[in-house]
Amino acid sequence: MSPVTARTVADDYVAALTELDPSVATALGVRSDRMPDLSPAGLAARADLARRTLAALGSAATDTDADRRCARLLSERLTAQLDVHDAGEDLRSLRPIGSPLQGLRSIFLMMPTATPQDWADIAHRLAEVPRAAEDYRATLAEGIAQGMLSAPRQVASAVAQLEAWLEADWYAEFVAAGPDALRTELDDAAAAAAVALGELRAWLAADYAAAAEGTPDAVGRERYLLAARSTTGARVDPEEAYAWGWAELGRIEAEMVAEAAQVLPGKSVGAVLAHLGTHGPAIEGEEAVRRHLQDLMDTAITELDGTLVDIPEPVRTVEARIAPPGSAAAPYYTRPSLDFARPGRTWLPTLGRDRFPLWDLVSTWYHEGVPGHHLQLAMWVHLAPQLSRYQVSIGSVSATTEGWALYAERLMDERGYLTDPAERLGYLDAQRMRAVRIIIDIGMHLELEVPAADPIAAAFLADAGLEAGARWTPALAREFFGRHCGREDDFLDSEIDRYLGWPGQAISYKLGERAWLAGRAAAQERATAAGRAWDAKAWHTAALGLGSLGLDDLERELTDL
Repeated sequence: MSPVTARTVADDYVAALTELDPSVATALGVRSDRMPDLSPAGLAARADLARRTLAALGSAATDTDADRRCARLLSERLTAQLDVHDAGEDLRSLRPIGSPLQGLRSIFLMMPTATPQDWADIAHRLAEVPRAAEDYRATLAEGIAQGMLSAPRQVASAVAQLEAWLEADWYAEFVAAGPDALRTELDDAAAAAAVALGELRAWLAADYAAAAEGTPDAVGRERYLLAARSTTGARVDPEEAYAWGWAELGRIEAEMVAEAAQVLPGKSVGAVLAHLGTHGPAIEGEEAVRRHLQDLMDTAITELDGTLVDIPEPVRTVEARIAPPGSAAAPYYTRPSLDFARPGRTWLPTLGRDRFPLWDLVSTWYHEGVPGHHLQLAMWVHLAPQLSRYQVSIGSVSATTEGWALYAERLMDERGYLTDPAERLGYLDAQRMRAVRIIIDIGMHLELEVPAADPIAAAFLADAGLEAGARWTPALAREFFGRHCGREDDFLDSEIDRYLGWPGQAISYKLGERAWLAGRAAAQERATAAGRAWDAKAWHTAALGLGSLGLDDLERELTDL
């Protein structure tokens, strides 16, 4: 009889969760035609599974480094998950990104559509959307009963998102590509799903919004630290991170001033970014920009293969897609299924635009695609047999994945891919945005003071007519963001809603990148001390082979490679 190891416990957990939660099954590439149970009972069942898994993990063998890493990850992730559940946070999970609401649509984008059986599964799952929407409503209603509510800003954003889906008649548009033999079944199920979403929208706009009135946007220290642990796999020191965010912002802005002078000498950074948005190189049309982004990723794969890492054949396929109407404003990536039948995909929300300036797209697609999210997450899938399915999929930690993706942007700059001043300015603006995220995410939720001793903060206070000691509010954060980010207004508005509704996630990018950079620097120092050359390809290959880790472990593991 084979011994029970941490990796077998982890894989048993994935198998059980796949049965319990059909959305996990679909994400992993396991065929399913059911919608998940989003009710309080469904939440309790998943929590019970986590507790049983932790109990089993306690007696599992951890004799190898791989099992040791897996055990630490599984223990930390499930403990953090149960802390969130026990605090009642999943009873108020309502926001325009990363909540069960989005799963009522996004689950269908992960399903195969190649065969009549695929479409039969879609029809059956679509027919369950009304039940899933009612389950979700029951959970939010339980949150109302327990005083666990999302803030009015999040309610309004979710309602607007549902309105966009309904206006686009999204379900009907989606099933239009289905076979004629299932036309009646697909159309009826799509119509019923749309009715269910309309009823959910009306309930949120009336009953839930009324109950949520007065719920503050800021979550406070206790809830913030709980949320930040979920996204970082670490117990974050918010004051340290806040101060470091200001230091990073100062460093990046100084570099941006020098870069902007190469585009329009004598003009401010803001003026240069505005000029690039209006007069810089751009692509017209959704299909044209999709093709451009596809070419950008295909070229990166070809040129990085064998130099950064050896890229296996399944990982070489990635698709650029246009995000459906009603998506959040930020581009995103969806990972491949475990069998690679569904490839990794990048998604560009167009927000009604038909013209796409290039200055900020290049580094963004290095982040979302290659060598960012796609290279890391698809490599994990390729290495699943050597790790565990848990470590390469649902055990992901935002700070490790987003940190790698931000590090990947920097890596491309270091390797000479961002020599065009406009594109390099776009990269720096993306770095600046992630530093601002740390400042305003922590600042808003903990209602910290804007530090008058910092030069950038002092200038902002003076321009805004505020005295020293002013504390962050959403309105103040939005004004600051507008001064220190070159993106469009609708994107910035969406981002403020995102940070307020998803506390702690916005800090994972820069804190994760900091860990990747520190681990790399320490590994280079160890190599030098040992009298050997540091092998960048070997180090990146080994780093991507670690699988998911929390920030409490990431830097140490990278140092030892």
